[in-house]
Amino acid sequence: MTLRVRESFWFLPALLGIAAIVLAEVLVAVDRAVIDGGVRIAVLDSLSASGGRSTLTTIGTAMLTIAGTSFSITISVLATTSSTYGPRLVRNFMADRANQFVLAAFTATFLYAIVVVRSVHTDVDDGSAFVPVIAVHVAVLMGILDVGVLVFFIHHIATSVQITSLQKQVQVDLVAAVDQAFVDRDDAHDAVTVAPHGPDREGGRTIRAAQDGYVQSVEWERLVSWADRHDRVLDLCVMPGDHVIVGDPIAVVHVADTATDGGAVDDDGTGDGAARQVRACIMTGTARTPLQDVRFALQQLVEIAVRGLATGSNDPYTAVSALDMAAVALVPAWRDGERVTGYLDDDGTVRVTPHWPLLEDLVDSVFEGVRTYGEDQPIVLRAALRLAERLADAGRDARAASAEQTASVLRTSLDRAERDVRS
Repeated sequence: MTLRVRESFWFLPALLGIAAIVLAEVLVAVDRAVIDGGVRIAVLDSLSASGGRSTLTTIGTAMLTIAGTSFSITISVLATTSSTYGPRLVRNFMADRANQFVLAAFTATFLYAIVVVRSVHTDVDDGSAFVPVIAVHVAVLMGILDVGVLVFFIHHIATSVQITSLQKQVQVDLVAAVDQAFVDRDDAHDAVTVAPHGPDREGGRTIRAAQDGYVQSVEWERLVSWADRHDRVLDLCVMPGDHVIVGDPIAVVHVADTATDGGAVDDDGTGDGAARQVRACIMTGTARTPLQDVRFALQQLVEIAVRGLATGSNDPYTAVSALDMAAVALVPAWRDGERVTGYLDDDGTVRVTPHWPLLEDLVDSVFEGVRTYGEDQPIVLRAALRLAERLADAGRDARAASAEQTASVLRTSLDRAERDVRS
């Protein structure tokens, strides 16, 4: 739910819209109290009813127009980004707090203006004129600030559509996802373990999916808390990025070795409701997200690189920068990272066992894309070779040998591509 709210265009505008309506009503009430108390504010007192109404109408109309224009610009940028760099990058704009705030600022000012304007009365309207001068001047101030917001929006949208900005955001998502799946064995915190998985447990009760979609995120702390309360061990059958349909197994619940009872968890989620509680911790949706899906986060960078190598784009430098940015996340994990194999309770007992992807498989997916689409591009092959050499220097034992083998293959491909270019 939190993820869906974060990536929606409606939540922040709705929140600021409600705040604007409340502020408008409060300031109108303050204006009434000031007028009834006979207090005169010299700076704010020179405003007629028609002038106040005209000012508010102008501000409201302008803000609604600008909000529509800003939204149109955003949609145009989304369409361009989708066709050029990949449709999966659209969510970066949807989740961009700056874009959400800009739309929220304009709509909130509009709502504030129309709520205040309804309180303006002339002598002709009801026999007694009322102009909420404080509220009107606050509307003017909001309009001035919105001009600054408009300038910021133009700058931000022009910056965010640049390929380097898109790649940087994807890199940030990748680093965050890698940090969740892999930790330094020596610096592993008390909540996780990187020890090898123990022997497979027999039996257990299977919890099955109640809806179809992609697993978008898992609330590990809630699962650990649930397993600790019931003295159980949860073995997840799915991980972020996996697709499930109704009836697929998503977790197997085992009685912990320390349990003194043989309590069971039902298959269909009825009865004690344990299955429903576990399902509530595994969020599914119609699309993958890089929040915890390390494979998808890396896939986004690879996709940008591959699209740069397409015949229509013919932009190998985009692929080069994508490979360099992938190194920021992959090289430290290759040097010191170990897969998280268990989430622990406060007593250090493994309560949830995840199945994160192997780091070697993630690295292979990068080089697979390069070898498939960039074999005739010396510039890209040099960048891939640079990444492989960094991994070889950072790796230990089998990892170093694997990276060196990949580097050897890339050197051969690079020599062949350079000969083809010269000929």
